[in-house]
Amino acid sequence: MKSSIIDNIKALPPLSSTIVKINQIYADENSTIKDMGNAIEHDPMIVANILKIANSPLYGFGREIKNAAQAVSLFGMSMTRSIAIGNSIRKLLNVDMQPYKVTSDEFARISSLQAALILNWYKKVDRNKAEKLYLAAFLQETGKILIASEVIQNDEAISFASEVENSNNLSMVEKAYVSATCGEVTALVFQHWGFDEEFIEMIRYSDAPSAAPEEIREFATALKIVKTIVSINKPFSEISINFGLKIAQDAGYRVELLEESINSIMQSAF
Repeated sequence: MKSSIIDNIKALPPLSSTIVKINQIYADENSTIKDMGNAIEHDPMIVANILKIANSPLYGFGREIKNAAQAVSLFGMSMTRSIAIGNSIRKLLNVDMQPYKVTSDEFARISSLQAALILNWYKKVDRNKAEKLYLAAFLQETGKILIASEVIQNDEAISFASEVENSNNLSMVEKAYVSATCGEVTALVFQHWGFDEEFIEMIRYSDAPSAAPEEIREFATALKIVKTIVSINKPFSEISINFGLKIAQDAGYRVELLEESINSIMQSAF
Protein backbone atom coordinates (compact mmCIF):
# COMPACT_ATOMS: atom_id res chain seq x y z
CA MET A 1 0.00 0.00 0.00
CA LYS A 2 1.30 3.45 -0.89
CA SER A 3 2.63 5.37 2.10
CA SER A 4 0.55 8.40 1.10
CA ILE A 5 -2.68 6.43 1.61
CA ILE A 6 -1.46 5.20 4.99
CA ASP A 7 -0.63 8.79 5.95
CA ASN A 8 -4.08 9.96 4.83
CA ILE A 9 -5.73 7.28 6.97
CA LYS A 10 -3.67 8.27 10.00
CA ALA A 11 -4.75 11.87 9.46
CA LEU A 12 -8.47 11.07 9.36
CA PRO A 13 -10.41 12.99 12.02
CA PRO A 14 -12.26 11.07 14.72
CA LEU A 15 -15.84 10.00 14.20
CA SER A 16 -18.51 12.41 15.41
CA SER A 17 -19.76 12.36 18.98
CA THR A 18 -23.11 11.05 17.67
CA ILE A 19 -21.44 8.01 16.11
CA VAL A 20 -19.38 7.40 19.26
CA LYS A 21 -22.62 7.48 21.26
CA ILE A 22 -24.36 5.15 18.79
CA ASN A 23 -21.50 2.65 19.07
CA GLN A 24 -21.65 2.82 22.86
CA ILE A 25 -25.39 2.18 22.84
CA TYR A 26 -25.00 -0.72 20.43
CA ALA A 27 -22.29 -2.30 22.58
CA ASP A 28 -24.36 -2.00 25.77
CA GLU A 29 -26.64 -5.02 26.07
CA ASN A 30 -28.93 -3.05 28.39
CA SER A 31 -29.59 -0.33 25.81
CA THR A 32 -32.94 -0.05 24.07
CA ILE A 33 -34.34 1.02 20.72
CA LYS A 34 -35.47 4.23 22.43
CA ASP A 35 -31.87 4.95 23.47
CA MET A 36 -30.76 4.57 19.86
CA GLY A 37 -33.54 6.85 18.63
CA ASN A 38 -32.61 9.50 21.18
CA ALA A 39 -28.97 9.34 20.07
CA ILE A 40 -29.68 10.03 16.41
CA GLU A 41 -32.56 12.50 16.66
CA HIS A 42 -30.18 15.40 17.38
CA ASP A 43 -28.31 14.90 14.09
CA PRO A 44 -30.55 16.11 11.23
CA MET A 45 -28.31 14.65 8.50
CA ILE A 46 -28.42 11.16 10.02
CA VAL A 47 -32.18 11.37 10.55
CA ALA A 48 -32.73 12.53 6.96
CA ASN A 49 -30.64 9.69 5.56
CA ILE A 50 -32.33 7.04 7.71
CA LEU A 51 -35.77 8.28 6.64
CA LYS A 52 -34.70 8.34 3.00
CA ILE A 53 -33.55 4.73 3.17
CA ALA A 54 -36.56 3.63 5.24
CA ASN A 55 -38.90 5.03 2.58
CA SER A 56 -37.03 3.50 -0.35
CA PRO A 57 -38.66 0.50 -2.09
CA LEU A 58 -35.63 -1.66 -1.19
CA TYR A 59 -37.05 -2.39 2.26
CA GLY A 60 -40.75 -2.49 1.40
CA PHE A 61 -42.13 -1.31 4.73
CA GLY A 62 -45.42 -0.57 2.95
CA ARG A 63 -46.13 2.76 4.62
CA GLU A 64 -44.48 6.15 4.88
CA ILE A 65 -41.95 6.42 7.71
CA LYS A 66 -42.21 9.94 9.08
CA ASN A 67 -39.86 10.13 12.06
CA ALA A 68 -36.65 8.70 13.46
CA ALA A 69 -38.38 6.70 16.18
CA GLN A 70 -40.44 4.80 13.59
CA ALA A 71 -37.40 4.12 11.42
CA VAL A 72 -35.26 2.89 14.32
CA SER A 73 -38.07 0.64 15.51
CA LEU A 74 -38.41 -0.93 12.06
CA PHE A 75 -34.70 -1.21 11.26
CA GLY A 76 -33.52 -2.30 14.71
CA MET A 77 -30.33 -1.18 16.42
CA SER A 78 -27.83 -2.92 14.16
CA MET A 79 -29.15 -1.60 10.86
CA THR A 80 -29.75 1.88 12.30
CA ARG A 81 -26.13 1.95 13.43
CA SER A 82 -24.96 0.84 9.97
CA ILE A 83 -26.90 3.55 8.14
CA ALA A 84 -25.82 6.27 10.59
CA ILE A 85 -22.15 5.31 10.35
CA GLY A 86 -22.25 5.10 6.56
CA ASN A 87 -23.84 8.53 6.25
CA SER A 88 -21.40 10.12 8.68
CA ILE A 89 -18.34 8.62 7.02
CA ARG A 90 -19.29 9.85 3.57
CA LYS A 91 -19.94 13.28 5.10
CA LEU A 92 -16.61 13.21 6.94
CA LEU A 93 -14.55 12.19 3.92
CA ASN A 94 -14.35 14.35 0.83
CA VAL A 95 -16.26 12.16 -1.63
CA ASP A 96 -15.10 12.68 -5.21
CA MET A 97 -15.67 9.43 -7.06
CA GLN A 98 -14.77 10.74 -10.52
CA PRO A 99 -12.07 8.07 -11.10
CA TYR A 100 -14.73 5.36 -10.66
CA LYS A 101 -17.04 7.25 -13.06
CA VAL A 102 -19.87 7.63 -10.53
CA THR A 103 -21.23 10.55 -8.55
CA SER A 104 -21.18 10.62 -4.75
CA ASP A 105 -24.93 9.90 -4.77
CA GLU A 106 -24.46 6.92 -7.09
CA PHE A 107 -21.68 5.63 -4.85
CA ALA A 108 -23.96 5.88 -1.81
CA ARG A 109 -26.67 4.04 -3.73
CA ILE A 110 -24.29 1.21 -4.62
CA SER A 111 -23.43 0.83 -0.93
CA SER A 112 -27.13 0.70 -0.05
CA LEU A 113 -27.82 -1.88 -2.74
CA GLN A 114 -24.97 -4.10 -1.57
CA ALA A 115 -26.27 -3.93 1.99
CA ALA A 116 -29.88 -4.58 0.94
CA LEU A 117 -28.85 -7.58 -1.16
CA ILE A 118 -26.79 -9.20 1.57
CA LEU A 119 -29.55 -8.69 4.13
CA ASN A 120 -32.23 -10.13 1.85
CA TRP A 121 -30.03 -13.09 0.90
CA TYR A 122 -28.44 -13.94 4.23
CA LYS A 123 -31.70 -13.91 6.16
CA LYS A 124 -32.41 -17.08 4.16
CA VAL A 125 -28.93 -18.51 4.85
CA ASP A 126 -28.25 -17.63 8.49
CA ARG A 127 -30.40 -14.94 10.09
CA ASN A 128 -27.96 -14.49 12.99
CA LYS A 129 -25.19 -13.49 10.58
CA ALA A 130 -27.32 -11.31 8.32
CA GLU A 131 -27.22 -8.06 10.30
CA LYS A 132 -23.51 -8.45 11.05
CA LEU A 133 -22.87 -8.73 7.33
CA TYR A 134 -25.20 -5.80 6.62
CA LEU A 135 -22.86 -3.33 8.34
CA ALA A 136 -19.81 -4.71 6.53
CA ALA A 137 -21.55 -4.67 3.14
CA PHE A 138 -22.78 -1.12 3.70
CA LEU A 139 -19.27 0.12 4.48
CA GLN A 140 -16.95 -2.23 2.58
CA GLU A 141 -16.40 0.17 -0.34
CA THR A 142 -15.33 3.09 1.91
CA GLY A 143 -11.70 2.61 0.84
CA LYS A 144 -12.63 3.60 -2.70
CA ILE A 145 -13.02 7.19 -1.48
CA LEU A 146 -9.36 7.28 -0.45
CA ILE A 147 -8.24 5.39 -3.54
CA ALA A 148 -10.09 7.87 -5.76
CA SER A 149 -8.45 10.77 -3.92
CA GLU A 150 -4.99 9.24 -4.39
CA VAL A 151 -5.58 8.64 -8.10
CA ILE A 152 -6.73 12.25 -8.57
CA GLN A 153 -3.70 13.60 -6.69
CA ASN A 154 -1.42 11.54 -8.92
CA ASP A 155 -3.17 12.90 -12.05
CA GLU A 156 -4.17 9.38 -13.10
CA ALA A 157 -7.95 9.78 -13.00
CA ILE A 158 -8.48 9.43 -16.76
CA SER A 159 -6.45 6.24 -17.20
CA PHE A 160 -7.84 4.75 -13.98
CA ALA A 161 -11.43 5.50 -15.05
CA SER A 162 -10.82 3.88 -18.42
CA GLU A 163 -9.59 0.68 -16.78
CA VAL A 164 -12.42 0.68 -14.24
CA GLU A 165 -15.02 1.02 -16.98
CA ASN A 166 -13.85 -2.14 -18.75
CA SER A 167 -12.72 -4.27 -15.81
CA ASN A 168 -14.39 -7.32 -14.33
CA ASN A 169 -11.93 -7.29 -11.45
CA LEU A 170 -11.69 -3.86 -9.82
CA SER A 171 -9.37 -5.07 -7.07
CA MET A 172 -6.68 -5.75 -9.69
CA VAL A 173 -7.04 -2.22 -11.07
CA GLU A 174 -6.82 -0.76 -7.56
CA LYS A 175 -3.79 -2.87 -6.75
CA ALA A 176 -2.02 -1.70 -9.90
CA TYR A 177 -2.52 1.99 -9.08
CA VAL A 178 -2.21 2.20 -5.28
CA SER A 179 -0.65 -1.15 -4.34
CA ALA A 180 -3.72 -2.13 -2.32
CA THR A 181 -7.28 -3.29 -2.85
CA CYS A 182 -10.33 -1.44 -1.59
CA GLY A 183 -10.82 -4.12 1.08
CA GLU A 184 -7.32 -3.58 2.43
CA VAL A 185 -7.70 0.20 2.52
CA THR A 186 -11.15 0.00 4.12
CA ALA A 187 -9.85 -2.36 6.81
CA LEU A 188 -7.14 0.14 7.78
CA VAL A 189 -9.72 2.96 7.92
CA PHE A 190 -11.87 1.10 10.42
CA GLN A 191 -8.84 -0.09 12.34
CA HIS A 192 -7.92 3.60 12.69
CA TRP A 193 -11.42 4.27 14.06
CA GLY A 194 -11.27 1.40 16.53
CA PHE A 195 -13.87 -0.98 15.13
CA ASP A 196 -13.88 -4.59 16.27
CA GLU A 197 -11.37 -7.04 14.81
CA GLU A 198 -13.88 -9.44 13.24
CA PHE A 199 -15.53 -6.62 11.30
CA ILE A 200 -12.14 -5.34 10.12
CA GLU A 201 -10.89 -8.76 9.04
CA MET A 202 -13.99 -9.77 7.08
CA ILE A 203 -13.58 -6.61 4.99
CA ARG A 204 -9.79 -6.97 4.72
CA TYR A 205 -10.18 -10.38 3.06
CA SER A 206 -13.26 -9.56 0.98
CA ASP A 207 -11.16 -9.32 -2.20
CA ALA A 208 -9.39 -12.63 -1.50
CA PRO A 209 -11.60 -14.82 0.74
CA SER A 210 -9.52 -17.93 0.16
CA ALA A 211 -6.66 -16.29 2.09
CA ALA A 212 -8.89 -15.46 5.08
CA PRO A 213 -8.65 -17.26 8.43
CA GLU A 214 -11.22 -20.05 8.59
CA GLU A 215 -13.45 -18.25 11.09
CA ILE A 216 -13.64 -15.20 8.77
CA ARG A 217 -13.83 -16.93 5.39
CA GLU A 218 -17.62 -17.24 5.14
CA PHE A 219 -18.12 -13.54 5.88
CA ALA A 220 -15.40 -12.46 3.45
CA THR A 221 -16.83 -14.72 0.74
CA ALA A 222 -20.35 -13.33 1.18
CA LEU A 223 -19.02 -9.76 0.91
CA LYS A 224 -17.07 -10.70 -2.22
CA ILE A 225 -20.18 -12.17 -3.82
CA VAL A 226 -22.29 -9.09 -3.13
CA LYS A 227 -19.75 -6.56 -4.34
CA THR A 228 -19.20 -8.63 -7.47
CA ILE A 229 -22.91 -8.63 -8.30
CA VAL A 230 -23.40 -4.97 -7.32
CA SER A 231 -20.07 -3.73 -8.58
CA ILE A 232 -19.53 0.01 -8.75
CA ASN A 233 -18.92 -0.07 -12.51
CA LYS A 234 -21.43 -2.76 -13.58
CA PRO A 235 -24.11 -3.13 -10.90
CA PHE A 236 -26.50 -6.00 -11.63
CA SER A 237 -25.16 -6.45 -15.15
CA GLU A 238 -25.51 -9.94 -16.60
CA ILE A 239 -21.77 -10.54 -16.39
CA SER A 240 -21.56 -9.28 -12.80
CA ILE A 241 -24.45 -11.51 -11.71
CA ASN A 242 -22.94 -14.54 -13.43
CA PHE A 243 -19.56 -13.96 -11.81
CA GLY A 244 -21.20 -13.58 -8.41
CA LEU A 245 -23.31 -16.71 -8.80
CA LYS A 246 -20.22 -18.68 -9.82
CA ILE A 247 -18.38 -17.59 -6.66
CA ALA A 248 -21.43 -18.56 -4.60
CA GLN A 249 -21.69 -21.95 -6.29
CA ASP A 250 -17.99 -22.68 -5.78
CA ALA A 251 -18.34 -21.73 -2.09
CA GLY A 252 -21.18 -24.23 -1.63
CA TYR A 253 -24.11 -21.83 -1.28
CA ARG A 254 -27.61 -22.67 -2.49
CA VAL A 255 -27.50 -20.49 -5.58
CA GLU A 256 -31.28 -20.38 -5.98
CA LEU A 257 -31.58 -18.41 -2.70
CA LEU A 258 -29.14 -15.81 -3.98
CA GLU A 259 -30.95 -15.63 -7.33
CA GLU A 260 -34.25 -15.00 -5.53
CA SER A 261 -32.67 -12.13 -3.61
CA ILE A 262 -31.07 -10.63 -6.72
CA ASN A 263 -34.45 -10.63 -8.48
CA SER A 264 -36.18 -9.12 -5.45
CA ILE A 265 -33.68 -6.26 -5.10
CA MET A 266 -33.67 -5.56 -8.84
CA GLN A 267 -37.46 -5.36 -8.93
CA SER A 268 -37.41 -2.89 -6.04
CA ALA A 269 -34.49 -0.80 -7.23
CA PHE A 270 -35.12 -0.42 -10.96
